[in-house]
Amino acid sequence: MTTLNLGILAHVDAGKTSLTERLLHSAGVIDELGSVDDGNTRTDTMALERQRGITIRSAVVSFVVHGVTVNLIDTPGHPDFIAEVERVLSVLDGAVLVVSAVEGVQAQTRVLMRTLQRLRIPTLIFINKVDRAGADPERVLRQIAEKLTPHVVATGWVDASGTPAARCTPFGSDDSAFTDRLVDLLSAHDDALLAAYVEDERAVSAGRLRRALAAQTGRARVHPVFAGSAITGAGVAALTAGIAELLPVAAGDEDAPLSGTVFKVERGPAGEKIAYARIFTGVVRVRDRIRIGRDAEAKVTAISVFSDGDAVPSQTAGAGRIAKLWGLSDVRIGDVLGVAPDRPAGRHHFSPPTLETVVVPCRAADRAALHTALAQLAEQDPLINLRQDDLRQEISVSLYGEVQKEVIQATLADEHGVQVTFRETTTVCVERPVGVGAAVEWIGKEPNPFLGTVGLRVEPAPAGSGFEFRLGIELGSMPLAFLKAIEETVRETLRQGLCGWQVIDCRLTLTHGGYWARQSHSHGVFDKSMSSTAGDFRNLTPLVLMAALARAGTRVHEPMHRFRLELPADLFGTVLPVLARLDAVPRTSTVQGTSYLVEGDVPAGRVHALEQRLPALTRGEGVLESEFDHYQPVRGTAPSRPRWDHNPLNRKDYLLAVERRVTARPESR
Repeated sequence: MTTLNLGILAHVDAGKTSLTERLLHSAGVIDELGSVDDGNTRTDTMALERQRGITIRSAVVSFVVHGVTVNLIDTPGHPDFIAEVERVLSVLDGAVLVVSAVEGVQAQTRVLMRTLQRLRIPTLIFINKVDRAGADPERVLRQIAEKLTPHVVATGWVDASGTPAARCTPFGSDDSAFTDRLVDLLSAHDDALLAAYVEDERAVSAGRLRRALAAQTGRARVHPVFAGSAITGAGVAALTAGIAELLPVAAGDEDAPLSGTVFKVERGPAGEKIAYARIFTGVVRVRDRIRIGRDAEAKVTAISVFSDGDAVPSQTAGAGRIAKLWGLSDVRIGDVLGVAPDRPAGRHHFSPPTLETVVVPCRAADRAALHTALAQLAEQDPLINLRQDDLRQEISVSLYGEVQKEVIQATLADEHGVQVTFRETTTVCVERPVGVGAAVEWIGKEPNPFLGTVGLRVEPAPAGSGFEFRLGIELGSMPLAFLKAIEETVRETLRQGLCGWQVIDCRLTLTHGGYWARQSHSHGVFDKSMSSTAGDFRNLTPLVLMAALARAGTRVHEPMHRFRLELPADLFGTVLPVLARLDAVPRTSTVQGTSYLVEGDVPAGRVHALEQRLPALTRGEGVLESEFDHYQPVRGTAPSRPRWDHNPLNRKDYLLAVERRVTARPESR
C-alpha cells in the first residue's frame, strides 16, 4: 500500500483540527466526531490544548482512502508556535491549506503559502466554514488568487453558503466553463495541451485534463481549490478524493541505505524519549543500531507506525513511512538517521524567535526542577533556546510571542508541578562586525598559558550570509581534531559578542596555528602536561577571538518586522501618530475603496503593543499582518545583554574559570 504524508496548515481558528476530525470520521477511523470546543478531538491530546481550544504541538494520525495510507499531521495555527510547523515541512509529501470562508485570507495564511511555494510542496486549498453566517466562498476565492497565488482553480460550487444547509457540488466533465478555466490554467505550463486544445477541443478528454491537473499539482505549479464545512461534512468527500488523486504519494527505495529525519521528540510515561521520524529510504528494524547525526549511534528498541488513526507496534518501518522510535536516548529534533536525505531538516523556513524572557520559579527550592522541566521542553522545541546563567542563577528562553509564554507557564505548572513567573519580555538583538580585526597568541609565550598557537582574523560579510570559517594555514599543518576544536569553539563563542548578543554575518579566518606533539622527559617517561590537547585550543580560542572582535568592533542590530495594516480610511490620520510613537515607519499608503492599506517597518519589540492597541484604534476593523524582514542598526544607546558565561574579554576571570574546570576534571589533560 502506498503512503502519503500530508500536512494540515492554516491560520488559527480556520478549522484545521475540525477538518482532521471529519477526515478521520469519513474514513471510518473514529465513530464519533470530536469537538475543539468540547476538548475531545483526536489530535489535541495535551490538557492545555483541550482547555484553550488551540493546537500547540503537531500530532500524527492515519487513515486509508482509495488504497492510500494517509499519515495526516495536524499543525498549530497560532504564529507563536510556527516552529512546530517548520519542523513538519521537511517530512511532507503534500499539504492542505485551510482558509476560512468567513475571515478569508489572513496573516498566517500568507506566510504559510509563501513557504509552501518556496519549498515546492504540492498543496490543495480548502475553503472551510461555508455553513457559517457571513461565509462568502466566491470572495475568498478571489482573495486567494490576489493574495496567495493566481495559479488556482475552483473544483466545484457552493449553494446556500452562509447557512447550515450549504452544500458543495463538484464541477462535472460536461461543464464547459470549468473545462475552459482548467485548460487556461494548465496550458500555461503545458504547450502540448494548449496545442491539442486549439486544434480540436474534443480531442482533450476530461481524463487527460484530470491527469494534467494531478501532474501539475504534484509539481506545485497549480493549486486546486475545494470548499466545504468540516462541521457538517459538506464538500469533504470531494476533498478526500482530491487528496488521493491529486497529491503525490511518498517515494523511496527500501533497498537503499537508511535515510530519515527526526521532526518531533516527546517523552513517554516512564520519561523515555520517543522520536518521530520520516523514513525517506531504506528500512529501520527493531534491534538495529543506526547512526544519529554525524557521530552518535544507538539501538532501536521498539517501533510504531501509523495505521487506522493510531500508532501500532511494528518490527520494521520502511521508506515513506512515519515511525515512532524508542531507544534513541540522545536524539534531538532535526537529527538525521543514517545518511542525509535530499531535503535537510536543519534549514530555517521561518524567522527565528525575536523575543526572550527570564523564567523565575515562584519558590527558590524549585530552581533545579525548573531547569529539568525546561530542558525537556527544549527537547520538544529547540528554538526556545534555553540559556542558563550560573552566576546569576537565571534561566532565559526565546519566544515568538506572549501566548507562547502563557503556554510555557501552564505546561510547567500542569505537567511538572513548577509555578513560575516571567521577567519583562525583551527583544533579541544581534551584532555585526563593523571592521577587520586580528589577534594571535603563541605557544610558549606569555601571556598564553595554553599549549597551542591560535591566530584569527574577523571581518564583515554581506547581510544574510551567516558565518563562514576559513583556513589560512595548510590543512596538514595541525591535527584535524585540533582544527575541529577551533572551529566548533569559534561558533560557540560567537553566540555572545562584545555586547552579549549573537554575532552574525561575519567571516573568520584561522591565520596561525601551532601545537606541541606528544613529548616526554629525557628518561622516556611520557609527560602529558607537555603535549597539546584539543582542550588547549578550546580554552585558547575564545581569548583570541574576542580580542580580534574587539579590534574589529561590532554594532548592535534589532529585528524589524514588515507590517501590512488595513484600516478604515476615516481613521488613517488618527492611526499614523500612534505608529510613530511605536517607532513604526510607514513606507507606502494606498487607498482601497473605503479603506487604507499602510505598509512599512516596525521594531519586533513593538509589534505586540501595536496588536493590543489596534482594535480600539480602528473600531475593531483594522487588520494587521507582520513578519520578520531584516535587522537594522539600533539608534541611540545600544542595548547590551549580560553574558551567560565567563567573559573572555575579562582575561583574569576567564582564566580562573578555566582553572576551576580543569581542577574539577584533572584527567582532562
